[in-house]
Amino acid sequence: MKLHTFLRAALLAVACVFGLPEVVAGAERPLTLEEAIALALERNEGIHSERAALAAAEAGVTEAKGAYDPLLEVDGGWRHATEPVNSTFSGTSSGEFPTTEGADAGMSVRQLLPTGGAVSVRTRVGRTTDDGSYALLSPAYETQVGVELRQPLLRDRAVDAARLSRRVAATDRERAVAALRRMITDTVAAVERAYWGLVAARLEIDVLDEAVRLAEEQLRETESRVESNVLPETEPAQPRAELERRRGELLASREALSRAENDLKLLILGDDDPLWLDRLDPTEEAALEVVPLDAAALVEGALAVRPEIQVVQSFVDRRRLEVDFARDRVLPSLDAVLSYDRFGLAGDRTPNESTVTGLEGGVGGSFSNLGDGDFDDARVALVLSFPIGNRSARGGAAVARSVLVQAEADLARVRKAVRAEVLDAVAALETATQRVEAARAGLEAAQVQLSAERDRYAVGLSTNFLVLTRQNDLSRSRLEEISALTDYRAARTEVARATGSLLADRRIDTDETAR
Repeated sequence: MKLHTFLRAALLAVACVFGLPEVVAGAERPLTLEEAIALALERNEGIHSERAALAAAEAGVTEAKGAYDPLLEVDGGWRHATEPVNSTFSGTSSGEFPTTEGADAGMSVRQLLPTGGAVSVRTRVGRTTDDGSYALLSPAYETQVGVELRQPLLRDRAVDAARLSRRVAATDRERAVAALRRMITDTVAAVERAYWGLVAARLEIDVLDEAVRLAEEQLRETESRVESNVLPETEPAQPRAELERRRGELLASREALSRAENDLKLLILGDDDPLWLDRLDPTEEAALEVVPLDAAALVEGALAVRPEIQVVQSFVDRRRLEVDFARDRVLPSLDAVLSYDRFGLAGDRTPNESTVTGLEGGVGGSFSNLGDGDFDDARVALVLSFPIGNRSARGGAAVARSVLVQAEADLARVRKAVRAEVLDAVAALETATQRVEAARAGLEAAQVQLSAERDRYAVGLSTNFLVLTRQNDLSRSRLEEISALTDYRAARTEVARATGSLLADRRIDTDETAR
């Protein structure tokens, strides 16, 4: 009973190991590298996040430009007042305190100028009734139209809060574009590495399958010789042990294949994509394409286009803007003010007033008087403001300078890191190229050695140990060739990423991807 239970458990375990993938896995999906990259650009969450950050930065630019939208203000009100007057000349004809009642409305439009100044146009109209003894008109209609220009001459002349906000928003957008480009570059590079890793995993299974097949052939041949009494009965033990060892390696490689598949799926599939259950079949082949490399030119090109440098450069640009603004805050405020207003007045003469002429009429008459220009007010002025000590502005300027020094140090550090990455990538590609050539030469030698050893075994001049060793040498050489080709393709990708040419080489339009 116990033996029967053990056999059932063993059969179930074998079914789980070998049968479960067939049940769970879906169809085999051929996949080119270009298709994998396209899927990643469409579905990768990191790219989606950076697209949203870019959209927010573009909205920030629009928001900053909003400071230059004209500001329209409209106001209106009504007033009724009876105030005690301590004078014998300010009462009414009935001897009571005068009462004033009126309503007025005004409108102004203010426009911020790119020079830091502001221009405003204003108009006002009102109606007032007054029963005081000295009122000339009641009701009286008062009108006003004016314009004022205020231009900073010291503080806010070179830069003000609105211009700082607009320029900072522009640098933020540049940084968002560079960050999106960096994310796309990193994603494409990761997809290519994962793709070639999957190619290598599938090729390794083929090699290990072939190794198992060779071990099985060697075991069968050995058993045949034992049956023919050419070899002792203990001789099959060695090829059988080697066969089981290779089967174990094959099972491990199948698990590695599944992990390599999932690594690629993580980069190119969405959360609920049906391809999660499919087996990916990469159709590209890792080929050796030797290309000449000019390290100096590649370094200079990388320093000009690498998005990491552009991201940090945008921070430096922003800090410089903040330094300029902080220095401007240290200056005193000196504004030139130019204004001109015209006034109009019309109404009904009070009963005790007979000397006023030319002001009779309603609100239309008031506007007519305003147009005549008989009543106006022109003003030219300078307004000076200077905080004594001004410690707040001076302290802010010192902080801004320190932050700029830190940003420039970060930029220098990133530029050095880019130089090192390019040189490392070039060296890795050159080494990988040589490794491929060496691996191919070693593979040819291993094939010759195995063929010779099998010939010697066939005539009784060799042993299982030597034949199995040559088979292992051949498998190892094939795996080394696969590893070298995979590392070569990864090195090609790394050179393109490090030099900033990956997107151009893959014909990826960053603007289109951003949309």
